[in-house]
Amino acid sequence: MLENPLGIDIQKPRLAWQIISKERNVMQTAYQVLVSSSLEKLNANNGDFWDSGKVNSAKSIHVAYDGKVLTSRVKAYWKVKTWTTAGESEWSAPNSWTMGLLYYKDWPKGWIGFDRAFPWDNIKTDSRLSARYFRKEFQSTKTVKYATASIIGLGLYELYINGKKVGEDVMAPSPTDYTKNVKYNTYDVTSYLQNGKNAVGAILGNGRFFAMRQNEKPYKIKTFGFPKMLMNLNIVYSDGSTTNIDTDGSWKGTADGPIRTNNEYDGEEYDATKEAAGWNKVGFDDSKWLKAEFVQEPGGTMEAQMNENIKVMNTLKPISIKKLPGERYVLDMGQNMVGWLQIKVKSQKGKQIKLRFAESLQPNGELFTANLRNAKCADLYTAKGGEVETWEPTFVYRGFRYVELSGYANQPSVNDFVGKMIYDNIKTVGTFETSDALTNQIFKNAWWGIAGNYKGIPIDCPQRNERMPWLGDRGAVAYSESFVFDNGRFYAKWLQDIRNSQKEDGAIPDVAPAFWRYYSDNMTWPGAMLLVTEMLYKQTGDVSAVQDNYPAMKKWLAYMQDRYMKDYILTKDSYGDWCMPPITIEFGRGKSADKKYPSELISTAYYYHFTQLMIQFAKAIGKDEDVATYQLLGDKIKDAFNQKYYNDKGYYATNALTDNVIPLYFGMVPKDKVEQVFKNITYTVEVTNKGHLSNGLVGIQWLMRCLNDYGRPDLAYAIATQKTYPSWGYMVENGATTIWELWNGNTADPKMNSQNHVMMLGDLLIWYYENLAGIKSASGAFKTITMKPEMINGLNSVNASYHSVYGLIKSNYNKTATQLKWNVTIPPNTTAMIYIPARNKNEVSEQLASAKDLKYIKMENGRAIYEVGSGDYAFVVEQRK
Repeated sequence: MLENPLGIDIQKPRLAWQIISKERNVMQTAYQVLVSSSLEKLNANNGDFWDSGKVNSAKSIHVAYDGKVLTSRVKAYWKVKTWTTAGESEWSAPNSWTMGLLYYKDWPKGWIGFDRAFPWDNIKTDSRLSARYFRKEFQSTKTVKYATASIIGLGLYELYINGKKVGEDVMAPSPTDYTKNVKYNTYDVTSYLQNGKNAVGAILGNGRFFAMRQNEKPYKIKTFGFPKMLMNLNIVYSDGSTTNIDTDGSWKGTADGPIRTNNEYDGEEYDATKEAAGWNKVGFDDSKWLKAEFVQEPGGTMEAQMNENIKVMNTLKPISIKKLPGERYVLDMGQNMVGWLQIKVKSQKGKQIKLRFAESLQPNGELFTANLRNAKCADLYTAKGGEVETWEPTFVYRGFRYVELSGYANQPSVNDFVGKMIYDNIKTVGTFETSDALTNQIFKNAWWGIAGNYKGIPIDCPQRNERMPWLGDRGAVAYSESFVFDNGRFYAKWLQDIRNSQKEDGAIPDVAPAFWRYYSDNMTWPGAMLLVTEMLYKQTGDVSAVQDNYPAMKKWLAYMQDRYMKDYILTKDSYGDWCMPPITIEFGRGKSADKKYPSELISTAYYYHFTQLMIQFAKAIGKDEDVATYQLLGDKIKDAFNQKYYNDKGYYATNALTDNVIPLYFGMVPKDKVEQVFKNITYTVEVTNKGHLSNGLVGIQWLMRCLNDYGRPDLAYAIATQKTYPSWGYMVENGATTIWELWNGNTADPKMNSQNHVMMLGDLLIWYYENLAGIKSASGAFKTITMKPEMINGLNSVNASYHSVYGLIKSNYNKTATQLKWNVTIPPNTTAMIYIPARNKNEVSEQLASAKDLKYIKMENGRAIYEVGSGDYAFVVEQRK
């Protein structure tokens, strides 16, 4: 699922393609793949690595390479042609991939670094550690044909060749538990090299390797040592000879450079007077630099990074600047964003410019920083003096909308600043717009929140002294995100992080990688492993997600059963329905949301749900022997659950909304009790809550789909468009431009009220796409599609698109009192069932096609159902009174 990747270590990479055609009913009937050792051979149709031959199959995703064994650094060129119901295609344009360093012997023999602090560092109290700079010069006297650099720079690195930064990645590589695995990145550096002398340089930042806190609750925080690097620069000359430039004792280094400290929580301090001009170019005098030292390796397995790195993905101009007392100014970016601020300044040498960051302001116009806890969230720039200086940090980011500026001799202008938004370099694949302005703003807030919290791992928040990959935050939310972002590689990598964090006995932590050592044993947090696996399999068709994670999921379920299941009730929970909204906004004022109300009902219901997922997984990978085991266990859990928690009045436990929604959506409610349970759910929402939700993190993952699937999409829409507390609209009404951590995030104790979290999105975006827009995979990762939008009074139009693994799917409808116009796009090599709201099929017409393109199935529940193939469709339903 990567385009033209460099340095992969998958021996049998899976290939995929999309068919482009404006014709209707296009289905692939066969394909042929050629993989060659050179572009010339590929162009001559010589698949010397692999020629699949003509394969009679409709498969166009996850087609595994089955050719010659590929060794380190080999470059493979490939193309594909297809046969479809519309005829034989041309060959595709050529694509390629390169193999990484597959064997330990391919790597240099030593890591380099400085495994110690220097006099200007202060690691005992503040985790202040300066960046490390390394350099080496080398000779290249022949014509270079191809050159690659493979680098592991921990915690973070920036690589330079002849003064130019290599690539556009920032904050690379993706973080891991470095004792388990470390990721390397590969770059094509052919164009960076020059004839004669060359210089390679690298800066190492701290990242998660040298932890942001060293002595704060040491029993909790995991740290890994001082920054270090391993790099191989492989040069292939036009005469066929090769040379390797490796990290070794010939490199020179210093920790006395301009980046005086870089700490993800606290910020970066940069002293421009310490700059060494040309340090990464040929001819620099490094006689005063230290000899690079061989240092202990981190311990983890070296692996090619198969997910995208972070990149500057967006830039923002500030919308205003205002003066504060004491020669200070506050900058407003107009949007709560994640990244950093680039500044331009002209100042005298040694003058310090301080930047402090916050998500919101106090009523008096000062920064609101109480919710940052002890994260300093500040940058300090020391000017070198003279001309205008432009600077931005290298190894830190923060979540912010406002910046306090101090140290300026004259009032700065908004034109002196650029906000740079960073997140993983993954595509936005979903669009969503409706006739309702509030819904559109909530979607926009969700986009900014989701994107900003992609940091190689899914962090919970980007601003305070946390930023941890909590599993519980990403259960159904990862599924929601998948309609907006192409996050398949991102979450496949995170599942590996979770597997690596599993203990020998089967325990899975609440945070993975386990930078914080939280193994509290519960179903809802570690269980995100199963929910994310399900999402990947459902949305991308990637069965390897199931294969890779099945043993760990099975082991964890056995661990929880052995220790905590009594009479088929799972007796252990940690968090309950985390962060449920206080009964009123005033009731929660000033109170901490960090309260745990463990719920055996929730843990038992989740265990049941996971048995049903394991049945699906077992069937997908041929573990037939496990199907009956999980079926039997699930049945016993369901019986015990209903016996213990069901009340004859038609509700579970205390009739809390989440306590009813979960067993109903999970299919645990006996058939003859379903109507009454759902009646209690709707009564709670409509009467008790006056049209509002009352769920915390757990319940909100299932609420919208539950209401929709049991016949009340109107009630789901009412909840989704509320503007009063508690609701997503309440956040918008109170100035939010992202999603809050808490429903009462504007009144709660500030120690826990991040203004940029995604956990409370729950299944909202799933409902937007699958139900409001009606775009849903029926099977095979949208190989068959269900198009069934809900027609809700008050919502007159929805215009949504989703770029699936097969291509673009669109749903765009507009309705009036007498007419519905619905434009649909179905990608080639797929089919769809179209559910058109109509009283009878005679009301339905299609403007772009002949009747032969539509296969009428039946009328059902006020919808005319048609089966269609690929193509664009324009349905019109005349519903005259």
